[in-house]
Amino acid sequence: MEISKKLTVGEVVKENYKTAQIFDRNNIDFCCGGGITLEKACEKANIDIATLLPELEAVVLANDPDSKYIDSMQLNELCDYIEKRHHSYVNDNIPFLSEKLNKLCSVHGENHPELFKVREMFETAAGNLAAHMQKEELDLFPYIRKLVKFRNGGNQGLPEFGGIDAPIQDMLNEHQAEGERFFEIAALTSNYTCPPDACNTYRITYQTLNDFEQDLHRHIHLENNILFLKALALEKEIISKN
Repeated sequence: MEISKKLTVGEVVKENYKTAQIFDRNNIDFCCGGGITLEKACEKANIDIATLLPELEAVVLANDPDSKYIDSMQLNELCDYIEKRHHSYVNDNIPFLSEKLNKLCSVHGENHPELFKVREMFETAAGNLAAHMQKEELDLFPYIRKLVKFRNGGNQGLPEFGGIDAPIQDMLNEHQAEGERFFEIAALTSNYTCPPDACNTYRITYQTLNDFEQDLHRHIHLENNILFLKALALEKEIISKN
């Protein structure tokens, strides 16, 4: 891929996920904000695009087999991957983080009152993400799998296709809300930097919160920049041919 200013941020990250580190370092949102061009993203972040492009080019040229593998998946396989890898990660880590944040508030809240806000925001995110993933698993992902099955010749008649735009837009809006929420959590915690009086629980909790946010970024990237765009295109293709 030749890196140009007209490519979207999401297209670059789809080609090689390692470029996400460069975008993070330059305060460019590659998951929720992946739909804008590199030119627009640099203007927004006040970054010199002439400096950024060669850096991105060097990383992309190094190749990323994992990104190529994910991009080559059929959409039903990508749905399975997201559920098994990212939905499971969220479900597994929410109880742990909720417990540890409660403990931190109890032990360190008096000296670090920001912990109460962090806990409140995380609990809101946890509830929202649980509802969000349920909608994907019960409604959107089965519909995408049905599209793939029809395209591959698995259906006799033409099912009623159309209208995927609205649920995908809902998912995009919810992604944006949770991305912004974790941006605020990161700010409240000085990017998950522990204070001098932090205990081991403090350090483990902040590290896990940081890991949770990074996983969420990749999770959102896979959906916003790959799955949803391809699903919209596939539905349009099926409808136009039938």
